[in-house]
Amino acid sequence: MSIQNTNITEKKYKKLSIQVSLTGLSFCCFDTLNNTVTSFNEVHFDTFHKATKIEELFGDAFRDYPELKDSYDEILVIHNNNLSTFVPTALFDENFLGSYLQYNTKVFETDFFAFDEIPNYQMNAVYIPYVNINNFFIDQFGSFDYKHANSILVSKLLVASKNKDEKKMFIHINSGHFEIIVVQNQKLLLFNSFDYNTPEDFLYYILFTAEQLNLNPENFPLELIGNIDAESDYFKIAYKYIRNVSLIDVEDLRWNNYFSEAENRNHFILFNS
Repeated sequence: MSIQNTNITEKKYKKLSIQVSLTGLSFCCFDTLNNTVTSFNEVHFDTFHKATKIEELFGDAFRDYPELKDSYDEILVIHNNNLSTFVPTALFDENFLGSYLQYNTKVFETDFFAFDEIPNYQMNAVYIPYVNINNFFIDQFGSFDYKHANSILVSKLLVASKNKDEKKMFIHINSGHFEIIVVQNQKLLLFNSFDYNTPEDFLYYILFTAEQLNLNPENFPLELIGNIDAESDYFKIAYKYIRNVSLIDVEDLRWNNYFSEAENRNHFILFNS
């Protein structure tokens, strides 16, 4: 989706991507001539100040990080929540966005719905963006594009699955929720989001999903994305019950930045934006 004005500025060859959630934000600056990430920062909101308006927390971030007030040719805001789903183009009607979400999340008549077209794969991502955060960015930038984090994630995984006939499961781990994506040769076989509190929750949903798709834990490959490493309790419990578990390979992604393997895995969506 796009929020635009008519201002024309001199080209800077710079792009700003900001990933937002209710617990914080992360952002990176791209040199669009060389397609490289030139800087990156992450801001975690203090959970002890829940009474503070989210706009005030974003305002603090803008005061603390002058890069956010710089001039850019492109600005992309990435909404990261578990309020999204994917709908095949053949079944999609822009007038009934809320109806697609009502099966996996609680929706209200007052909710604002948006969608991202994913034309190469004949589907759309339908989601609920953070309207108050978008309004804050309108005041800051005037114009910007916005997408859902899962639109970027799923698109990237589908591209990487080309000519690979084996079914592969990916899990992207966020704070409090994770997404399971199963792909096969540029086809999305499953996408779902789950809330979790413990490694046992995490394992249960993986094995339940595998059972539904007739995936044998002895055979199917599982790749983990997000804030996880081989020492994590979540990695260890998955490794105990599923034979082929690995962290996603981010070497191709790292060529355009100087950040670590762990940072590229944790910010896979942002750096691929």
